Amino acid sequence: MSASQKYPNPQPEQIVAISCTVVGIGDGGGTSMLARIALVDYRGQTLLCTYVQPTMPVSDYRTATTGIEPEHLSPNNAMKFSEVQSRIASLIKGKVLIGHSLWNDLSVIGIPHPAVATRDVALYQPFRNSLRSPNKIVGLPTLMWQLMRRRCSDDRICALEIARATLDLYRSVATEWEAVIAKGQWPCHLPPNTFARCYL
Repeated sequence: MSASQKYPNPQPEQIVAISCTVVGIGDGGGTSMLARIALVDYRGQTLLCTYVQPTMPVSDYRTATTGIEPEHLSPNNAMKFSEVQSRIASLIKGKVLIGHSLWNDLSVIGIPHPAVATRDVALYQPFRNSLRSPNKIVGLPTLMWQLMRRRCSDDRICALEIARATLDLYRSVATEWEAVIAKGQWPCHLPPNTFARCYL
């Protein structure tokens, strides 16, 4: 089997983009917990966008950056974590997953995904090279402004906006990105070793 047969270009219906917003738990709120999640298809249409009920007491809503208030995570406004986890697992199964620092999203959702079926704009080497940061993770707002002259989450984090932004970044170089993969090469850095459990 040739490399191009082993790694065929994904079709639009096989591609989804994801982003999560987190709040803090534990002493000082330093541990992240899922509070909002957005999943969009290749055209940016919403597949799921919801607040998520906390499974542990929230010690820091990080409202200044997340915009999340306690009422957003109430049973009246938010889905149960188990339901969200099940829905996301079903929606991303067999799909190519687009995102920025995907290990953070997969970690708080608690769902691993095949590494070969991820396209992480934070790890894409040509993006890093173009910003002269070959060995450093570049934040999404910087990537969007420098590469697309578009502002993204300047004031507050919006999971839906971020999911669509990462999708647009991927689509802007999808032909080149997939051509490298089709040759059996990998144009991205590896995610942090401490998050290896997030990948299959």
